[in-house]
Amino acid sequence: MGAVGLQTHIWANNTRSVLLLAGFPVLMVGIIYGVQLILMGLGFLPGTGRGLGEDMALAASWLGGTVPLAFIVAGIWFAISYFGSQTMIDLMTGARKVERKSEPDLYNLLENLAISRGLRTPTLRIIDNDSLNAFATGLHEGRYSITVTRGLVDTLTRDELEAVLAHELTHVINKDVRTMVIASIFAGIISVIAELVFRGLMYSSGGSRRDDNKNALPLVLIGLAFAVVGFALAIVIRMLLSRTREYVADAGAVELTKNPDAMISALRKVEGRSSLKGPDELQQLFLDNQPDGVGLEGLFASHPSIQKRVDALVKFGGGRDPGPWIGGETGSGPSGYATSTPAAG
Repeated sequence: MGAVGLQTHIWANNTRSVLLLAGFPVLMVGIIYGVQLILMGLGFLPGTGRGLGEDMALAASWLGGTVPLAFIVAGIWFAISYFGSQTMIDLMTGARKVERKSEPDLYNLLENLAISRGLRTPTLRIIDNDSLNAFATGLHEGRYSITVTRGLVDTLTRDELEAVLAHELTHVINKDVRTMVIASIFAGIISVIAELVFRGLMYSSGGSRRDDNKNALPLVLIGLAFAVVGFALAIVIRMLLSRTREYVADAGAVELTKNPDAMISALRKVEGRSSLKGPDELQQLFLDNQPDGVGLEGLFASHPSIQKRVDALVKFGGGRDPGPWIGGETGSGPSGYATSTPAAG
């Protein structure tokens, strides 16, 4: 993928990301409206005692007060996440900060890549885990961090490791790591709202609260529709943000290293070995995150498949696909790869 083509993809991806992020506040309003309808139907909020349309209009009139309150709460949540997200991520994953003294080769690779783009070197972190994965986090210069697993460092060659670091650094350069962190915060807020709604429904179903609203059932059903659709769309938006950025980051890694084969072989080694525990919001940031099942992969996977990413690199980057990696340094293909496919002509 040439420089002009790559910059066009970056621009298109960033534009798409802004539009998708703008959808989160809209979804929050819809979900809040649905929650109000549910609470009205269950008798926790007063109805008009008249028709369904009047009850729905009354719930809509409350949005003038509930929406600003919800966004104040969301702002507080965002502030907490802004200053404490890296600490929370480190606690959840077991990541630890490393310096040049303890990991000189790894640190030098990252530093050289950052210098080549005139960037401040992101903080380097390692997770002592045998899985093969990596991710970038942070919201602005000075707070960016790139984390890799011990399994990745021990398994990949120097060129492959450089390609993975370049991939993650591309997320930093393109600012889509910031986009994904913000999206994860919004998605977390929506997830909590949805969980509170369903827990409230379970609690109220076992209670004895009396409700004389003749529109109770329709209000609950309509409210549930708003809440479910909003929650589902929040998941879809988050998936779309994650999937589109991976292709661009792969291409960016090739532009930084001038070595498409290294990125391809790194992905082949990661394939099927990337399992790393963490909340869904964090897994969207991983180098690779494939679902356990394959039936709904096309709909619910946060990342495109390794095969699709390799195919894109072969087609646009001129790389060579050695085929699936079977481990070790022996096999029917070179360096432990099952097959060897010539570069696209």
